[in-house]
Amino acid sequence: MKSNSSLNPPYFQLTLFADFGPLRYLFFILCLFIYVTIVSANMVIILAVFLQKSLHQPMYIFISCLCVNSLYGSAGFFPRFLQDIVSDSHLVSRPLCFIQVYVIYTYASYELTILTVMAYDRFIAICQPLHYHSKMTFKWVQVLVLVAVLYPVFTMGFILYLTVKLPLCGNKLNRIFCSNWPVVQLSCVDTTLNNIAGQCFVVTTIFIPIFFVLYTYLRILLVCSRRSSEFRGKALQTCLPHIISFMTYSISLFLEVSLSRLEAGQLNPSITVILSLAYLIIPPLNNPIVYGLGLPQIKGVVLRFLKKGPAAEI
Repeated sequence: MKSNSSLNPPYFQLTLFADFGPLRYLFFILCLFIYVTIVSANMVIILAVFLQKSLHQPMYIFISCLCVNSLYGSAGFFPRFLQDIVSDSHLVSRPLCFIQVYVIYTYASYELTILTVMAYDRFIAICQPLHYHSKMTFKWVQVLVLVAVLYPVFTMGFILYLTVKLPLCGNKLNRIFCSNWPVVQLSCVDTTLNNIAGQCFVVTTIFIPIFFVLYTYLRILLVCSRRSSEFRGKALQTCLPHIISFMTYSISLFLEVSLSRLEAGQLNPSITVILSLAYLIIPPLNNPIVYGLGLPQIKGVVLRFLKKGPAAEI
């Protein structure tokens, strides 16, 4: 009979890290610069929305929620990743590994639920403009944000609970960060329940939100087709940043979901690393750029904010 420690190894080993010698310090500086840029860019958008009263509207509140989520996801990934770049040992303790799984997966879920809420907001604003202020009240905005946050909290909590309970017969993860499915694949017992729960999670937190967003934009296109060119221009101006964010994130998330289901060694390690980093780096960099430059209301406030400092916006 195997001991409890062999069935539940206290550490996991991340096997995708290669020894680049002195070059690892260059990679460290590059990744640190990316992390600092993510934090700075998202903080600027959050502060601009918070300090400027004219931006205290549903759309901008949801944008700031996206930026907060970028900070949350980056905090769950970058500190550990930066440490691993310069370290000779890539062992992560069992509790810290499961914490990272939870943070990164809830970050991924929040991104889609918030983008879904934003699509609903744009749908009401464009298709039912006369009812916008009566429907998108501050209380309703709070409810939408709360649902967007709580649903991933409980669903991912249940999935992680199932994973933590599994007896594991190995500790090598072919990833650069802790991921749920590679851990499940280390199990010594049948994982049908984990697989079903994972499939339900993917359907409810990825596919249903994506279909809902596509449905709202189909309705928006139908309304715009019957309106003036000026109306279509204004609608495009407010929707384009959201469309870019949604498409960018959906593609990067699809790559990650596909990667998590592949067996170790099926892809070149360098390609695996790049695909793993896509949804953790591109959206947090993309969102503040798209919304900061794409929406004149935010762009104007950010420019004044950067020139005069926070005191000028109070």
